[in-house]
Amino acid sequence: MTPLTTHQDQPTLPRQRQAPATPATATPALTAAAHTPTTPTPTPPLTTTVPRQYVHRASHAEVFLTSGQRLTDNHFHLTAQWPRTHTFFTTHPTHHDPLQAAETIRQAGLYLAHTQFNVPLDHHFLLWELNITTHPHPTPHTTHHPRQHPTELTLDATTPHTTHKGKRLTEFTMHINIHHNHHLTATGSGRFTCITPRTYQRLRPHTTPPPTTRPTNPHLIPPTHTGRNHPTDTVLTTTPHPHTYLLTPDPHHPILFEHTTDHYPGILLLEAAHQAHTHHTTTHHNNPGNPRHGNAHSGHNGHSGHNAHSNNNASNNASNGNVSTSRTGSESTSKGGNTGPYTTTLNTTFHHYAEYHTPLHIHITPHPTTTHTPHHTTHTITGTQNNTTIFTTTHTTTPTPPTPPTT
Repeated sequence: MTPLTTHQDQPTLPRQRQAPATPATATPALTAAAHTPTTPTPTPPLTTTVPRQYVHRASHAEVFLTSGQRLTDNHFHLTAQWPRTHTFFTTHPTHHDPLQAAETIRQAGLYLAHTQFNVPLDHHFLLWELNITTHPHPTPHTTHHPRQHPTELTLDATTPHTTHKGKRLTEFTMHINIHHNHHLTATGSGRFTCITPRTYQRLRPHTTPPPTTRPTNPHLIPPTHTGRNHPTDTVLTTTPHPHTYLLTPDPHHPILFEHTTDHYPGILLLEAAHQAHTHHTTTHHNNPGNPRHGNAHSGHNGHSGHNAHSNNNASNNASNGNVSTSRTGSESTSKGGNTGPYTTTLNTTFHHYAEYHTPLHIHITPHPTTTHTPHHTTHTITGTQNNTTIFTTTHTTTPTPPTPPTT
């Protein structure tokens, strides 16, 4: 993924709270009552979110991880919590927004790098490979509606491959399993590169500040066609070219631009691919004969590439990122209470930084179905700037069965 900007200073991080220690000697009152047998009440562990600096977040509300510990040299146990509802990530009647899973895995990688591999807080990260596959488990919607309680998660992570330069971690691979209520919800893996501030400055000596306003565009896609709730959540506008969109996000969006960067954030590019896929599948289903939503891939390219990179390993990683996520539910709802197709596999490769100063176009191409996967559809979404491919994503979707009425 594109590099993730961190705070340049290293603030003092809060210590984890611990339960008060048991007094060494009993008080007279306790001694007098010692003959009365009692059953001790177990004290629940105190939990809180991990420090936001560890996961490169500006807001505590956007920190999903709650704890982490090392089991062996390359095996870790983490916990996380997703809120009942989120201001951006959509909570459906039966599942959370899958982009939350992508963000949770991103946070897990950064957290392990800082806390277990001693990567300084002022270093930059490139998340250039991330793979997620969902493993849905039907649950009674009457008792397990995701909005009733926050979703408690356990994450089992391993780092089978690490690369060091001296004592400094420069790259690592992470495999991860995500469980909810003892069910395997998702599996994933990712590859991260860690670079020093000096290296990052060498890779990107000249950058453009983010825009301050969103251009007025009458062709902004309504949120009902992007799987989101508010017009400010929509990041795409349609173009005269079939299957091609223009990236036009709100630069003040509190989630997509949660912290300052010198390029379009990777989560924004994932969201743009999701919205292009959602809009294409819904409009093509409703208007299959409309050439504006046909299957022909537009030849109109518009790219904004990363800055030129050096030939070292860090620069190669900076120019390439591979993100694969899977979604566990539909992104749009059709009439009659049935939900549309949901993405079960998402594979993304990031090739270059997405720059602010150049238009970025999103192209979508459907793949033909096969006899082996008659109920699955696959689309490839590509982002381009200045005739350069910025990222490529492949979405594979599965039809969603009707949601039964609650009782």
